[in-house]
Amino acid sequence: MSNFTTTVTEFLLMGFSDTRELQILYSLLFFLIYSAGLMGNLLIVIVTTVDSRLHTPMYFFLRNLSIVDACLISVTIPQASINCLVNNRTISITGCAVQIFLVFFLAYVEFTLLTVMARDRYVAICRPLLYPVIMSPRVCVQMTLICLFTGLLYAGFHTGYTFRLSFCQSNVIHQFFCDIPSLLKISCSETFSHILSLLVSGMVIGVGCFVFITASYISIFSTVLKFPVKEDQRKAFSTCVPHIIVVSLFLISSSYVHLQPPSNSYSIKDIISSIFYSIISPFLNPIIYSLRNKQIKEAARIVLNRKLCLKE
Repeated sequence: MSNFTTTVTEFLLMGFSDTRELQILYSLLFFLIYSAGLMGNLLIVIVTTVDSRLHTPMYFFLRNLSIVDACLISVTIPQASINCLVNNRTISITGCAVQIFLVFFLAYVEFTLLTVMARDRYVAICRPLLYPVIMSPRVCVQMTLICLFTGLLYAGFHTGYTFRLSFCQSNVIHQFFCDIPSLLKISCSETFSHILSLLVSGMVIGVGCFVFITASYISIFSTVLKFPVKEDQRKAFSTCVPHIIVVSLFLISSSYVHLQPPSNSYSIKDIISSIFYSIISPFLNPIIYSLRNKQIKEAARIVLNRKLCLKE
């Protein structure tokens, strides 16, 4: 089914292995990663909602980030796990379009939320007296809604623009889920304008957010280094380091996939990079934040103790 002249009615996703035993192993591995990632993100959502001490802008955005991460891994991993288990790589054009829209939407919202979180840390550390005014609950909700609305526009534009293309030569997508760079490689239409729009929009959003985050942390570090008490410096850095790690992991992997010009060659590096930003990053985010955050660990311990007491 890889080469034909009729119009494509469905796509074939790339499998991780043709060996049945390895397919089952990959399916179980994906299921374990999905379960752990989903539980970790939902735990952060629960503890930041239940514990009133965590009803601050920092944890409001962290809660939203965890919701987005839980949705992102739910879009990609279950499909890949089921495909490996039943040895069926077929996905319909509608299913492919929905998956592309959701992945682009959730990835966009995640990156813009990470940018907003950098602003939150900047205001909290560099302008603490104005923090309750600048980062009021109303402003936090407005910024989140802006991320969601612009994400819908961004994902809708690129998904609709991509499926205006014709696919009449190959239906094999060299990825474990549908994404635009892989579709552009198998299209029989002229894709220059699509490639250009993808690169330009990605550069504008990616570079713009990266510059904003970098400028925020330059100001943060210059301010923190002026703190007279070392303990205050340590506390300030402890709230920033997890965010920097998460941003770096997500930005590097997603940029490699979406900002390089699509070509007709297929590389295992593309799949590995996609795994990092669509699976590993949402899976690690709750671990990174919880391991370095005493308040979340304490709140999680209280919630778990309450549930154990109720069971008894």
